Amino acid sequence: MTRIVVLDLHGQFTHLERRALRDMGVDTEIIDAETPPTEVDADGVVLSGGPDMDRIGRAREYIASDVPVFGICLGMQVIADECGGRVGSGEYGGYADVDVEIVDDADPLVGSLAPETRVWASHADEVKEVPEGFDHTATSDVCGIEAMSNVESGLYGVQWHPEVAHTERGEEVFENFVAICESD
Repeated sequence: MTRIVVLDLHGQFTHLERRALRDMGVDTEIIDAETPPTEVDADGVVLSGGPDMDRIGRAREYIASDVPVFGICLGMQVIADECGGRVGSGEYGGYADVDVEIVDDADPLVGSLAPETRVWASHADEVKEVPEGFDHTATSDVCGIEAMSNVESGLYGVQWHPEVAHTERGEEVFENFVAICESD
């Protein structure tokens, strides 16, 4: 059975990320952000959303692991920051429904959502520049970089929250990540 852990970066929806995976039959659990990657046996890691970079614990260490990593909101920002991208304040701010355009329909994480999807997202902070080696895979009127991927490194991120009911086809994003983990 596929095992994917959710690293708790103290987001209000972290339990929903675990539930989405569990409901797909994935062996999953939420683990504390201070847990060293060497103590975790998993086929993939989700870096949850969260309030700020000051509470990410050892999240950066998971980015160099040998399993796929999926960052959601703050989790994506951690990946971008660690890999040399740029994160900054968003112009829009809080949570809202957003129409997202998929700009890479071949992307294994979000490509199946093309040409567009409606999501629930927070834009208090956001990725302003993708790191070298990453593809910019989705955009919106609210945020230039709604998703990014580095398939070769197994690193993926979305600014939105696929785990909440307000996001259309959010379960499909998790299914795509599970498929990535199973094929890795």
